[in-house]
Amino acid sequence: MTPIALTIAGSDSSGGAGIQADLKTFAALGVYGASVITALTAQNTAGVSGIHQVPGEFITAQIDAVFSDLDVGAVKIGMVAQPASIDAIVAGITRWSPKHVVLDPVMVATSGDRLLAADAVEALRKKLIPLAAVITPNLPEAAALLDEPVAASEAAVADQGKRLLAMGCRAVLIKGGHGQGAESVDYLIDANGTIVLAAPRVATRNTHGTGCSLSSAIAAGLAKGEAMETAIRNAKAWISAAIAAADRFSVGRGHGPVHHFHKYY
Repeated sequence: MTPIALTIAGSDSSGGAGIQADLKTFAALGVYGASVITALTAQNTAGVSGIHQVPGEFITAQIDAVFSDLDVGAVKIGMVAQPASIDAIVAGITRWSPKHVVLDPVMVATSGDRLLAADAVEALRKKLIPLAAVITPNLPEAAALLDEPVAASEAAVADQGKRLLAMGCRAVLIKGGHGQGAESVDYLIDANGTIVLAAPRVATRNTHGTGCSLSSAIAAGLAKGEAMETAIRNAKAWISAAIAAADRFSVGRGHGPVHHFHKYY
């Protein structure tokens, strides 16, 4: 059986994040990738210059086309910029009941550009998070979901994770890439407690699409039948290597992409 993962996210015209990064991740990890596009962005390594929303009814059409034909093992949800998009996705996920949903609550691009409308945040909290097997906010996104300052200690991160868990998802992975120190520390919080996942922090500006790619790597692992903790550990090891290899590329004048195919060239 061919493992299949579906990404529901926005398109990045520069190829480093969004749908493009997700499909590269799936391919790099031996999973067939399908896609539902929620928005078109005009962006490059320096920033986002425009966003064109895909109507909710066409998001629905894409979801139904994929699920009616493909045996989807896991779904990764990324950029959902407006309430209509969230409603269409929630209805589709409820209708087709995929086994695993990985939600990356994309709010701000690496460049600092805001990607999520303010009126969509509450819909994300109330409607989409309860459907997720795991959500993967970074430190600023976790704080934004809770309307709080960014957590500055391990205890504060764990506390925020527990309160995000209470929104209805089964696990929370708070990513520490925005933190400081020699290690990039992520925190996996679920009903059993908190697991600390550390990796050496890589000094590179080429981090465009890191969050998209990590959440997609988790979905790829789940689609292949891995347990949640195993999928997350493997995904973190893979993205750490992709970041470490990012400087092999010379792409753009801003935050360049990670090297999704670092194992191959």
